[in-house]
Amino acid sequence: MLVPGLLLALGFALLIIGADWLVKGASALAKKFNISDLAIGLTIVAFGTSAPELVVNSFASFQNHHDMVFGNVIGSNNFNLFIILGITGLITPLFVKSSTVWKEIPISLFAVVMLYLLANDFFHTGTPMLSRIDGLILLIMFGLFLFYVYKQLKRDPEDPGLKPANLGNLKIWFFILLGLTGLVAGGKLIVNNAIDIATALGVSEKIIGLTIVAAGTSLPELATSVVAVIKKNNDIAVGNIIGSNIFNIFLILSVSSLIKPIHYDAIFNTDLYMLAAGTAFLFIAMFTGKKKTMDWWEAVILLTSYVGFTLYLIGKEI
Repeated sequence: MLVPGLLLALGFALLIIGADWLVKGASALAKKFNISDLAIGLTIVAFGTSAPELVVNSFASFQNHHDMVFGNVIGSNNFNLFIILGITGLITPLFVKSSTVWKEIPISLFAVVMLYLLANDFFHTGTPMLSRIDGLILLIMFGLFLFYVYKQLKRDPEDPGLKPANLGNLKIWFFILLGLTGLVAGGKLIVNNAIDIATALGVSEKIIGLTIVAAGTSLPELATSVVAVIKKNNDIAVGNIIGSNIFNIFLILSVSSLIKPIHYDAIFNTDLYMLAAGTAFLFIAMFTGKKKTMDWWEAVILLTSYVGFTLYLIGKEI
């Protein structure tokens, strides 16, 4: 039990460091080809924060750990929404841009509904699963979302907060190769040892995926959002979380199901209801108290709701 726990922690460390190095190297490489900061922010940085979930889910899908695939994404989204926004909302009230209120938050809710309908096979009778066709549909949705973000930022350009390092060619490829190595090694360690821990504790892959793995792969989003609010970039903090949740469903699950069709356990519906309720609460919070702002008491509601829901899930396993 001790060894799998240490290897799991090592996996998370490799995953986070690998994502950071990959972003650093790829950003410097893009800058050498005169790619704009805006384009780098939209592609490389966005991919970098989603890389942990992508790598973990790719391994889990390939090894047929279907509950881990869904548990990681749904759990990460709930952790992002309830814990990360809750923590940042306690640090300072979070002001949210109009486009986020009226467009990105509803898109995030649409993504949850889309996943619910596809995974439960509402469109055809059969075994609940995400088929390769479902994965293709989600990937198309991801492409449309990227196009929306591109058009949105063309109308309202802003500094994405990224300052690519000025690196030599050797250092660039050093960071890229080490970053990819860290991601792959960390992802494999996380999947294998999370399964070992679940077996040793006698709990399901679902619980491990929804809690330990989800929290670990969400650490880049936590760091980004906390740093953003400390630097008074509140809109970046909220945008990072909402964007990450959309990425996780449209991109991560699409790639996972394209690798192998993923069988869906309807027990995850409860977690999707929680995610949908939290997203709807965030939308409503924009109109209560100070407009377009998540106040501290709303952050407390998010945090306590997550703690209560997690204790409920664990209680069902015992």
